[in-house]
Amino acid sequence: MTHTTSINSTVSQLLTSIQSHSFTVGVVGLGYVGLPLAVEFAMKGIKTLGIDIDNRKISSLVRGENYIQDISNDNVRTVIENGTLAATTDFSRCGECDAIFICVPTPFTPNKDPDISHIVHSTEEVAKSLRAGQIIILKSTTFPGTTTKYVQPILERGGMKAGRDYYLAFSPERIDPGNKHWHTGNTPIVVGGVTADCTTLACAVNQVIIEKIIPASSPDVAEMEKLLENIFRSVNIALVNELAQLCDRIGVNIWEVVDAAATKPFGFMPFYPGPGIGGHCILIDPYYLSWMGREFDFETNFITLAAEVNESMPFYVRSMIVREIARQPITMDNAKVLLLGIAFKRDVDDLRHSPALKVAELLFQDGIKNVSYYDSYIPSTNILGTVVNSEKSLTAEVLQQHDIIVITTDHTDFDYEMIVRNSRVVIDTRNACKNVGGDKSHVVLLGDGK
Repeated sequence: MTHTTSINSTVSQLLTSIQSHSFTVGVVGLGYVGLPLAVEFAMKGIKTLGIDIDNRKISSLVRGENYIQDISNDNVRTVIENGTLAATTDFSRCGECDAIFICVPTPFTPNKDPDISHIVHSTEEVAKSLRAGQIIILKSTTFPGTTTKYVQPILERGGMKAGRDYYLAFSPERIDPGNKHWHTGNTPIVVGGVTADCTTLACAVNQVIIEKIIPASSPDVAEMEKLLENIFRSVNIALVNELAQLCDRIGVNIWEVVDAAATKPFGFMPFYPGPGIGGHCILIDPYYLSWMGREFDFETNFITLAAEVNESMPFYVRSMIVREIARQPITMDNAKVLLLGIAFKRDVDDLRHSPALKVAELLFQDGIKNVSYYDSYIPSTNILGTVVNSEKSLTAEVLQQHDIIVITTDHTDFDYEMIVRNSRVVIDTRNACKNVGGDKSHVVLLGDGK
């Protein structure tokens, strides 16, 4: 693809190349968002280059080995072997790419301020080989203004202008780890370009692999809608988490309440309580928006309060565990607690901000030394600097060796009948035992009002 003096002819030429699949895609960041994206393009026969600073990821891909649960191992092996996907740590190769997606982490600091250093660093690397006609698409979840106030100025230090020389847009990721139905290819996405041409070209690139594209009027709109998606969930989860604690006091089962309310065919969407929220977005995004709001002398009180409620839930679960220890002829020092599931959600191998991990840390800090876990998805983890391995299997004998069993993540491979039958006390934070028959007098359900 070559640059001409006519903006219209350049856009037309780029669109022709995209539609004929004669362009090269670069994906910076090969994690939960970037690798599925890269594989989708490569499976369409598009020459794709994946770039990441993690040598372990690159080495795995070079060997044709997959490390993301939601991608087919066969697909990864196929695109590596047929050469449509290559992987490297060399950012200078960004110059080979006609469209570049930036899919890097956006965590927060210990003080819960946004950390966009990965975006800044990646953009600076992309800028070193930026050339006319390239299309740059940021996908990392972030606050409104990141694309235009941080990414664009870095890319334009060399004199190029978005919409004239190169094309810049924001299109937030919509990855739901473990979801068997909605994936990169069939989940609608939003695209907001810096100019109309930027939006057109970014939409065209995404249209190659994604069924439905929704154009937005600006990157700011696309950035804000992503925050709204996740904050919507945060606020509603916080509502039921707070009501679950109230129901425990007044003697009403919150699970039955939610199911009853869900029978209304309009104006209600069911959300359920739990031990807290995890993953990358829902926990972090309220603080991104809160931080940005302060720039405009605005406090997001409602949103921040919801985040605080959700972050308090591991502490509430900790208090449930301590209470059940006190009811047995054991002490905190010798109590044996087994956490079932340590991933942040059902049937995934993702530990990011897992509430189960936070519960484990709190128990260790309380002096409960005998804390173990079982999770077939996560063979080992680090808890407060100590490597802890999962129990090798979940058997009646393992359950009987522990005083308290806590269901922190409701994986579908757990035999809940067997768990209830062979445990002294089960603390169920997910209502996972709802269909278990027989005696459940020793099952303590979060929010059951008992």
